[in-house]
Amino acid sequence: MTSRRVRIPPRGVDALVGAGVTLAVSVVISAGQGGRQHPDALAYVWAAGLGALMLIRRHHPRTVLALSALGLFAYYAAGYPAVGLAVPVAAALFSAAEAGRLRAAVVTALTVVGFSLLFRLLEGQDAAFVVGYDLIPHLALMAAAVALGDGVRSRRSQQAQQRQIAELTARQYAQEAERRVHAERLAIARDLHDSIGHTVSVISLHADVAREALSRDQAAVADALGLIRDAATRTMRELRRTVALLRTPGEPPRSSASLSNLESLADTARAAGIAVETAVSVPGRLPDTVDAAAYRIAQEAVTNVVRHSAATRLSITGRVEGGALHLCVADDGTAVPAAVPMGHGIAGMSERARSLGGTLTARREEGGFVVRAELPLEGPS
Repeated sequence: MTSRRVRIPPRGVDALVGAGVTLAVSVVISAGQGGRQHPDALAYVWAAGLGALMLIRRHHPRTVLALSALGLFAYYAAGYPAVGLAVPVAAALFSAAEAGRLRAAVVTALTVVGFSLLFRLLEGQDAAFVVGYDLIPHLALMAAAVALGDGVRSRRSQQAQQRQIAELTARQYAQEAERRVHAERLAIARDLHDSIGHTVSVISLHADVAREALSRDQAAVADALGLIRDAATRTMRELRRTVALLRTPGEPPRSSASLSNLESLADTARAAGIAVETAVSVPGRLPDTVDAAAYRIAQEAVTNVVRHSAATRLSITGRVEGGALHLCVADDGTAVPAAVPMGHGIAGMSERARSLGGTLTARREEGGFVVRAELPLEGPS
């Protein structure tokens, strides 16, 4: 069973402190030790006034200090019984130190002690008793009140800083989580764009083939329609797998965007009548980010060849050297529109390479168009 802590409001705390001050001073007054005048109602009104000052101690700590010290001097000047020094002003000293007025508390304590010592010596009291015996307990109690108030202030300040740090940390974690979710969504959107864009290009190509062969070659029509069906099926399979990554909690399964599936990518180019050679030599397993990026770069490059080039041969090569994957997609095409190198496909490939700290070049060279990518295996530093 959980116990609930009762929290007293600040005004209630101040009222309790004031009542305690009034009670303590009243008890000391009633003892009737010393003084020229027997305690009367005015003496107890003075005790109540010291307690009432506690109601404004949070907002006016210096005023409470000054009034407590002056009230103590007036009390003794009236000749009432001794109440000591520390008891009437201890709560005021504590309140001032708690409010961060440490210097004012120390100065007030020393002032009260100094005036008391001076008047008692002028009255002819024994100096050894006053200085060596009676003064020490008062100083100790005053110092304890000041130290306690300053300790409470320091603890509250530390707790406030800890709460602020905790809030900033939680906010930072939330921002980092949001950034990661945004980056993951962006990566998924990019993968979907590349995959569906590649497949739509293949479907469009074979639809044109089927349309041209519709009246003269039924076998070519059937082949083209079969390739369209296979391409659409592969795209829907990858789309379902990508959506499953968003719905399935825990570790997602390995994406199909991997160089291990390079042959299925090459088959789409072969179906377009392009002779494709693949030669990828990768010792061991590549990091998932590098593997997926390399596949998407190769996919976009092959899509550009199928859509925009009059190529008859295409080669896809890859090797690991110097801590990086070197990927090259080259064709022998002679008709590459000027818009292709500046299009979104090349920009997307370059962005993928840069996100891993790598580089990508895509330009016409002797014999055809070449895309070269260098992807560090350890990612950007």
